[in-house]
Amino acid sequence: MNGPGEPPVLLLTGAPGVGKTATAQILAARRDRSAHVKADLFLDFIESGFVEPWKPESREQNPVVMRAIADAAAAYAAGGYFTVVDGIILPGWFLEPLRDSLSDAGHPVAYAVLRAPLGVCAARAASRGTQPLADPQVVERLWQDFADLGPREANAIDIGEGSADEATGLLEHRLRDGSLAV
Repeated sequence: MNGPGEPPVLLLTGAPGVGKTATAQILAARRDRSAHVKADLFLDFIESGFVEPWKPESREQNPVVMRAIADAAAAYAAGGYFTVVDGIILPGWFLEPLRDSLSDAGHPVAYAVLRAPLGVCAARAASRGTQPLADPQVVERLWQDFADLGPREANAIDIGEGSADEATGLLEHRLRDGSLAV
């Protein structure tokens, strides 16, 4: 069921292995009308000239990808769907262009950063095989990037070693109290 005043677009993020996708799936399944936009898939659309999005040389590519994600999310939200965008959405790289595009389209936005201990994230990511986001160095770097959110620290949700169900419960509480708005 969709909650009263619930923002139509939630940007759900955190380090690789924190449980973003599982939490997004549970959260979306609990709504009458929802869409789960998986940001990583939009990176896969680039056939030639792709740069790993956490590398400095990706600064030209990333805003293009964020606009495409925002356009898709805005279309679902405009259709009345509670929309969860799940991916690595770091402040300073991804959050602002995504938030601004959605806001310009008239959609309120919430931003939630799931946090778990580095060991938990690394173990979960390692179980995925050899993809770049399973690399322990990449996991640690991105985990560190989410460790200090500066002015966005209030958007962090510490889930410890909790399950996706537990993370979803904490997230729903924060969505209801409005503390995740950006």
